[in-house]
Amino acid sequence: MGEVVGPRSSSPDTAVEPMDLILAAVREAAADCGVADPAGVLRAVDAVHAVRTTSWSYATAAATLAARVGATPRHTADTTVGGHWPARLLDDAAARLAAGESDVALVVGGEAQATVTALAKAGIDPVADLGWSREPGGPPAFDPEELGTAAMRDSGVVLPTRVYPLFQQALDAVDGLPPARAAARAAATFARLTEVAAVNPIAWDPRVRSAEDVGTPRPDNRMICEPYPKALNAMPHVDQAAAVLVMSAAAARARGIAEDRWVHVRGGAGATDSADVLARPSFARSGALATAFDRALDRAEVDAADLDLVDVYSCFPVVPLLVAHHLGAGDRVLSATGGHAAFGGPLSSYSLHAIAAVTRQLREGRARTAAVHANGGYLTHQHVVVLSRRPARAHAGDPDPVGVDADGVPPFVDARDLVAGAGGPVPATIETWTVEHSRDGGPATAIVVARTRDGVRTAATTAPGDVAAAAALSRDALGDDLTTHIGRPVRLVPAGDGVAVDPSPTAQERT
Repeated sequence: MGEVVGPRSSSPDTAVEPMDLILAAVREAAADCGVADPAGVLRAVDAVHAVRTTSWSYATAAATLAARVGATPRHTADTTVGGHWPARLLDDAAARLAAGESDVALVVGGEAQATVTALAKAGIDPVADLGWSREPGGPPAFDPEELGTAAMRDSGVVLPTRVYPLFQQALDAVDGLPPARAAARAAATFARLTEVAAVNPIAWDPRVRSAEDVGTPRPDNRMICEPYPKALNAMPHVDQAAAVLVMSAAAARARGIAEDRWVHVRGGAGATDSADVLARPSFARSGALATAFDRALDRAEVDAADLDLVDVYSCFPVVPLLVAHHLGAGDRVLSATGGHAAFGGPLSSYSLHAIAAVTRQLREGRARTAAVHANGGYLTHQHVVVLSRRPARAHAGDPDPVGVDADGVPPFVDARDLVAGAGGPVPATIETWTVEHSRDGGPATAIVVARTRDGVRTAATTAPGDVAAAAALSRDALGDDLTTHIGRPVRLVPAGDGVAVDPSPTAQERT
């Protein structure tokens, strides 16, 4: 395996195209084999799996990379956007090896979002000024479909910064935590991750930070969406790349790779929830996450208690908290990298770095069995792979995810249709919520998922510019006798061409 980190500089003189970062990681992976002819290992690659690069688009990244290293693979794969892909691709590569369809496979991914952002701010064209590739790639294109379903977009339930807090607020309420304790738990979760990142040579921000530091809103750590200030959000503006070589035992022996460098893929599994978060049974749990862990551990023939090391896709605190709940891990630190905020969040390829970090610890004897969890979408696509120093009888992975049964999902109706059908305001009760803050630090917009009196689920935001309504739904407005706004009555009211949340229901609606 190989990893590289960019120069952490905004200077155009140090700008490196993502494909070149990935190529550097691939060469590190070849050198990591510890053989006399690492280039020969790369020429023997017969399968290349490339995780989508988002900071710069490549139409055929896998084939482009293969040509750069002199390989002539029988199989190439390029993915869509999604943080689950590294684990799923590793599972797929191992399954192909076990089936005799491949001998030497390569899984790669990388981003240069920090550089791309810096170049844009400086008015520098990467193609014209720096010679970055236009074909088969070029500047990235934005697809609105990647934000979520039409129902989510129409309701304002879009962007990770808005959606993940909805799950956090629901989990905090189920756990019965008042705002201060809930905020402290989230902050402590990410503060512990900074200790891991501090000793990771590839980490983007290798500083040890306290829970108070990462959890306290202030000008340099402004609140994004409650309850997450900036330091509790993923940091995608990084330049990082990783590559993992996977081969059969016979191929490894034939190339003289010492067995003390081997780490075995014991098994894996994936699960997928509804792409529409408004069609999930609960915001306090993830059925796909639980299913992926259970299936992966079963296939690898290990129990959760056997896992010496777990790396969770820690884009926001709620994800490692959900995993800790499911595994019964308590306050255990579930990371080998340092999480998306401290290590860095190179978008879809983050978990490839987790696989590399886990591999290092397994080789060094700091763990015998480990799991890497990868998450895509809004807790939508989940994949878990189990790695070990102990070989399995046979690879027991299952690259193709299973769908999760959606029992108990309430019917969803667009808030505009509810208000139009009622001919006026519609009373509802908050199921979960968050408040987005402006850059000056104050509440700006509340995003609310609610239930009507007849059990229908709907969603809406407060009206644009109505900071008083947003402030009324802030955690700061809860006071001493309330721990959550979940269960609070609100009204859905006409607002221009749409619908807005009014947090001040009439006395009759409160009863």
